[in-house]
Amino acid sequence: MIEALRSEEIINKCGGRFKLTVLIQKRMIELMQGSRPLVERRRGMTDMEVAIQEILEDKIVIDPEKTESKKSL
Repeated sequence: MIEALRSEEIINKCGGRFKLTVLIQKRMIELMQGSRPLVERRRGMTDMEVAIQEILEDKIVIDPEKTESKKSL
């Protein structure tokens, strides 16, 4: 599953490596706090693998309206 992180597909889905990292971290925290996984089968998958699979299946995305952007000076 971690092999999926080497693919440009998952990076492009999130808009870059930093946004991908943030999305994975936020989703992992939700899963650790008891949120229900959005993937069909979780058997043997870590929280990180679940988060990655959810991204690949377009079940979670970054909400561009909630992300802040800073203007460069």
